Amino acid sequence: MLVVDDNKVIRQLIRVNLELEGLEVVTASDGAECLDVVHQVRPDVVTLDVVMPRLDGLRTAARLRSDPRTRDLPLAIISACTQYEVETGLEAGVDAFLSKPFEPHQLVALVKQLLTEGRSGSGVLGGGGLGLAAGQGGIPE
Repeated sequence: MLVVDDNKVIRQLIRVNLELEGLEVVTASDGAECLDVVHQVRPDVVTLDVVMPRLDGLRTAARLRSDPRTRDLPLAIISACTQYEVETGLEAGVDAFLSKPFEPHQLVALVKQLLTEGRSGSGVLGGGGLGLAAGQGGIPE
């Protein structure tokens, strides 16, 4: 599991909540660092913030999708997403979205869903509630 966010407090919050569920978590502070770390640790899931220095989350997602080694890696955006960012993320191949602020149980449900079903069962999560991308499976709340 790789958590990418430029805010140290948010990275720690996500990491602690996932480690409490028994997951091994590695963090990166921006998209450029993510692209380096992802090939070293080979995570099962990557969560990305959108607004980050050097390389934002949407461009990071697009780069991960264009690389044959990471093409099928489940990707989730965890950010205060606008509709434009959701649409751009879906075009880039992002599998799921979780809007900040989020409840820890939503984060855990999202990551477990991606770990269990990979890219096939992902959805769009937003605004403290759960929504789905068209034609895709759901994530129970």
